[in-house]
Amino acid sequence: MYIPPAFRDDDLDNIRETIRSGRLANLITATSDGPLATPLPLFLDETEGEHGALYGHLAKANPQWRAASIGEALAIFMGAEAYVTPSWYVTKQEAECVVPTWNYVAVHAHGPIEFFEDPERLLAVVTRLTNIHETLRATPWSVSDAPADFIAAQLYGIVGVHIPITKIEGKRKMSQNRPAADRIGVATGLAASKQPRDQEVAALILAQA
Repeated sequence: MYIPPAFRDDDLDNIRETIRSGRLANLITATSDGPLATPLPLFLDETEGEHGALYGHLAKANPQWRAASIGEALAIFMGAEAYVTPSWYVTKQEAECVVPTWNYVAVHAHGPIEFFEDPERLLAVVTRLTNIHETLRATPWSVSDAPADFIAAQLYGIVGVHIPITKIEGKRKMSQNRPAADRIGVATGLAASKQPRDQEVAALILAQA
């Protein structure tokens, strides 16, 4: 990922939070037939290896897992993002040489990919992934709520994904390349938006100040 120095985010807590809150990732592998990509939920096991490991699953009918991967896999997680109009720049009053841009948070995680069909490992991944996303519900659903034979049949139709992370990159583009007055102008403009993600970006810009 191209990351100008001003936008580089090496804060591990920030990176892990982007992965946790990003929820749906894009899994990309290079193959002899070209790149293959699948949007799928992944979770981070922070205890595994230096950078942690990603786990998830995809449909057994998905050809991505059968195609031999060339090099490492890439998982892309997107965080808060927002369009930035140059109308919010204070410096626009001084010069018209300004253009729109986009502010965003992104994490790229690289690592060798393993696909597996072992039912016990699959059950553990499905259970943990479900618990992560059910925990905030008033009455969480659990994998064990369904009949065991039904779950076993469902597991037969999926393939597990395991990516030990070898390299992780964080990018937080929050108008750091603009003068302070422009950053405040952008944050103020986004904060006035009715879009929650715009408001989230506004808060991140102010946090960078």
